[in-house]
Amino acid sequence: MLLDAGTIQVGSEQLEVSWFLLLAAALFVLGAIGVLIRRNPLVMLICIELMLNAVNLTLVAFARQLNNREGQLFALMTMTVAAAEAVVGLAILVDIFRVRDLEDVDDLSELKG
Repeated sequence: MLLDAGTIQVGSEQLEVSWFLLLAAALFVLGAIGVLIRRNPLVMLICIELMLNAVNLTLVAFARQLNNREGQLFALMTMTVAAAEAVVGLAILVDIFRVRDLEDVDDLSELKG
């Protein structure tokens, strides 16, 4: 339910959109720091998923504020792509870990058959 320009009705509470945007920004920064600092491929994949969820939160918050369904549909499509990315990424990681015992992404610089 749209109340005014910056407020969203969530249950019986009225929350400003800025709270959702701050949460999304914090999640995105946390995911970006995790991708840049951590060297474990599985942790990097999880951090990428965290960044995608932060973007989805932003899309849904703006769609809810503007009383528009396109943002929510786009977030649903993004979640579908993120799920496919996670499946393909995990399959590649399982195959790499099965062939070689690696714990660092930097060790994957040379692909050997």
